[in-house]
Parts: sequence; structure tokens; C-alpha cells
Amino acid sequence: MGEIYLDLAKYMDMGGPVLPFIALLTCLMWTLIFERIWYFYKEHGTFLLTATTRWESRAERNSWTAHQVRTSMVSQGKSQITGSMPIIATCVAMCPLFGLLGTVTGMIEVFQAMAVQGGNARSMAAGVSAATIPTMSGMIASLSGMVGTTYLTRKIDTESRRFEDSLLLDH
Repeated sequence: MGEIYLDLAKYMDMGGPVLPFIALLTCLMWTLIFERIWYFYKEHGTFLLTATTRWESRAERNSWTAHQVRTSMVSQGKSQITGSMPIIATCVAMCPLFGLLGTVTGMIEVFQAMAVQGGNARSMAAGVSAATIPTMSGMIASLSGMVGTTYLTRKIDTESRRFEDSLLLDH
């Protein structure tokens, strides 16, 4: 276990100051993805039952007022179903941007070292290598988040339609 920690610390050190932010962003993204998955498997059924029961308990479901109540319930339901999906999508989009930020800052350091030390090919290669680590990390984090968001987007669309269809206007 200690060896894994040392390898991870070495990798974080090689990637520069932006890499911890990419790691935190990735942790936030996957925490929110798992929260949505948890919601769908543990809490969504109860939400559907409660909302449907509340709608079915209305004495009248054909008037303009009933349509407005249903529209409001559908809107609130879709918001509940969507949950933190906009934040997840933002995290997925930000990961490669943080990676590029790390690359740019790393390249600035390479150019600064070139100005001071001259055109030493070995130091330039090591600097360029270190500068590309954040880009790779940001892309990997983003690609992993794309898997989660694709699944969640399909699930949200399906469950939103299911929820809207469960609130029947009349029988």
C-alpha cells in the first residue's frame, strides 16, 4: 500500500501544481455520479410512488388548474430526477481544461529554463514530458466522466418520460 502511495505522490509531483486540482475535480465528479446512481437504485421508486399517489389522490384531474398542477409536478419531478447532472457535466468539461492549463504552465517553465540554461535537449525533453502529464490526466478524467454521464443521461431521459407518463390526466 505504501508503494502505491509513493507512486501516486511521484506522479502528482511530476505533473505540477494543477494535477491536485484535476484529482479533486475528478473525485467530485465521480462522487456526484455515484450519488445519482444511488438515487436511481434506492430512492427514485419511492419518489415515483409518492408523486403518483399525490396526483391520483386529487378529486379532479381535467380542469385547467389540474393541468397546471400536473405541469408543476412534472417540472419538479424532472428537477429531482436530473439532480446534480449539470454539475457533473461541468466537471467533465473542466477536466481537460485544467489539463491544458497544467500543460501551458509547464511549458512556460520549460521556456524559462531554456532562457536560463540554454537549449539543453535533455532538460527540455523532461520538461515537455512533465508538461504533458496534466493534459493526459485531464483527458483520462474527462473520458471516465463521459462514461458516467452517458449512462446517467439515458437514465434521466427514460425516468423523466416514465414519470410524466405516470401522471395520467384522466382515467
